[in-house]
Amino acid sequence: MTDSARRSVLVTGAGGYIGREVMRHLAGTSGLVARLVALDVREPSKADRLEGVDYVTGDVRDPAIADVLRQYEIDTVVHLATIVTPGKQHDREFEHSVDVLGTRNVLEACLAAGVRHVIVTSSGAAYGYYADNPQPLDEDDAIRGNPEFAYSDHKRQVEEMLARYRAAHPELKQLILRPGTVLGDRTRNQITDLFDKRLVLGLWGCEVPFVFIWDQDAAACVVKGVEEGAEGIYNLAGDGALSLKEIARLLKKPYVPIPVPLLKAALWVLRAVGATQYGPEQVNFLRYRPVLANERLKRDFGYKPRYTSRQTFEFFLEHRRSQVGHVS
Repeated sequence: MTDSARRSVLVTGAGGYIGREVMRHLAGTSGLVARLVALDVREPSKADRLEGVDYVTGDVRDPAIADVLRQYEIDTVVHLATIVTPGKQHDREFEHSVDVLGTRNVLEACLAAGVRHVIVTSSGAAYGYYADNPQPLDEDDAIRGNPEFAYSDHKRQVEEMLARYRAAHPELKQLILRPGTVLGDRTRNQITDLFDKRLVLGLWGCEVPFVFIWDQDAAACVVKGVEEGAEGIYNLAGDGALSLKEIARLLKKPYVPIPVPLLKAALWVLRAVGATQYGPEQVNFLRYRPVLANERLKRDFGYKPRYTSRQTFEFFLEHRRSQVGHVS
């Protein structure tokens, strides 16, 4: 890549789990990036800083992002900032302001600063958790989200917004990546919490399929998108899927399927007494998990995930078992 073709890249959410992996990959890609800027609401520690990276503390909701893009002459923005796991203090308005309004602000800043290319991580959750979802889902299937799931609903709203911007501003090229469940050696989230219990709780009569993507594959797709200036929409998923029963077998833990009505009733009671933030609606999160097709990723984007869904989980499990106090 010639000096004139090297990218000037800004990554939002650079301090997050995927953000750190993407930054590490981009910083280690010789000849691709002329300037690399990490933007996050949290200032990184000295130990977390990478050589040759400019660090900026900022909020994706702040219009001043346009000034940052101009200052560093950014031509490519990788927008990763989102709230994946809100925690017990759930604030839907705040989450919407970051996920949806923050994305709109980033897009407006890109247009104002003359950015040519934006890469946005959406999610397989954008398809929604519905009984009539096609199996598997490809990129032409409807993006429906679920109003009861903030993350899923916000990803739907973001994708609808992106479609409007594509129509109105074709000069800003878009690459949208829809990952399944991301796993790596250090993954910690509400999905991996399911695997830390003594029992693996499932749903009676339901497969509860999981499609995994290795975090290194996800980061590599972002780097490929930056390097090629790629456009389009692609699911990120390893080949195949693992049912919750198969996961329990790999974990060497008992699999206990619970009837759907019983689990809904239990969650209703537990939330009513303040014992959990989850309610009956969360059952559909397991009951109708979206299974993502990856044929377009391999055929059109030209990337074959190095790990299948099963291999990704086995990699995660191997590293988890080496850490005292986790999976047993």
